[in-house]
Amino acid sequence: MVADSTLADPLTGTAAGVPYLAVPPVDTSRPAPMVIGLHAFEPPRSEAAMAGALPLFGLHAWKFYFGLPLFGHRLPQGGVPEVNRLGQTDYLIQLYGPVVEQAAAELDRTVAELRNTFPVADGPAGLMGVGAGGAAALLALAEGDLPISAVGVVNPVIDPTQVLAARARRLGVTYHWSEKSREIATWLDFADRADELSARTPRTPLLIVNGGHDEIIRPSHGRLLHDALAAYHLPHTLRHIVIPDLAHTMGPEPGLEPGPPTPGNVLADRALAEWFHLHLGTGAEATVRL
Repeated sequence: MVADSTLADPLTGTAAGVPYLAVPPVDTSRPAPMVIGLHAFEPPRSEAAMAGALPLFGLHAWKFYFGLPLFGHRLPQGGVPEVNRLGQTDYLIQLYGPVVEQAAAELDRTVAELRNTFPVADGPAGLMGVGAGGAAALLALAEGDLPISAVGVVNPVIDPTQVLAARARRLGVTYHWSEKSREIATWLDFADRADELSARTPRTPLLIVNGGHDEIIRPSHGRLLHDALAAYHLPHTLRHIVIPDLAHTMGPEPGLEPGPPTPGNVLADRALAEWFHLHLGTGAEATVRL
C-alpha cells in the first residue's frame, strides 16, 4: 500500500507488513537503484528520523527507510511500556536479539514487494543501518539471500555486549547471563564472523562509520571489525572512517522526527552517499565528494 503523495515527495506505506518511508530520486525520468535504510534503537528511531539524519543527499537512487519490529507502527500491545518491559526482563533475549533477527529476515520479501510497486532499476540493493539497524544489515549480509551491492553502517552494534555494558553504566542494572543469552551474543558478534560477512562472490563492499564521540560503540570496535574483514577484502571494497563530531545518538529525543542537521550527521551522510555512488551499480550518481 502506498499513501497519497506527489512523486517528488516522500511516500509512506507498508510492504510485506513492514512500514516504510520512500524518497524518490530528484530525476524520476531515469532508472535509479534502491538503497534500504534501517534505523536504530536510539535516535534516529523511526523511518522519518532516519531519512532526516541520513538522506544520502545528492545520490541518484530510490531511498527506502524501514521501520524496525516493535517500533513505531509495529509497537506491541501495551505500546512503549511493553517494549520497556521486554528490555527490563531480558534485553538480549526478549528485545535486541528478536528485533535484529526479524529486521534482517524480512528484508528479502519486503524488497521484492517494493520492486513490484516502485520503478526502481534492476540490480542488487544498497543497504545501510545505524546502531541496531547496522547490526541487522550485517546479519543480512552474513546470512540473508537478498542481493546486496554495497553496505554502509554507522555506529553499528558489532557486539551486543557493548550495549549491555552501556546499559549497566547508565541504569545501574547488571545483566544476568544465561546459556541462551551467551549464544545470542556470540551469534551477533560480527567481528568473529568475518568469514561469513565476506563469503559472497564478488565481495560486497562495506563501509564502517564510527563516531568519535560515541561512548557505546567506540571507534576501536569498528576498527576491530575492519581488521577482521581485511584479510578477505580488496582495499577498495572495505573502509573504516571515524567522524570526530559524531555521537552514538544522531538526533534529539524522542527520535521520531528529523532533527536539525549536525556536522557529524552531514559528514556521515556524505560518506555513505559517496560509498553508494562508487559501489551501488548502474544508474547511481552522486554530486557529493568527501
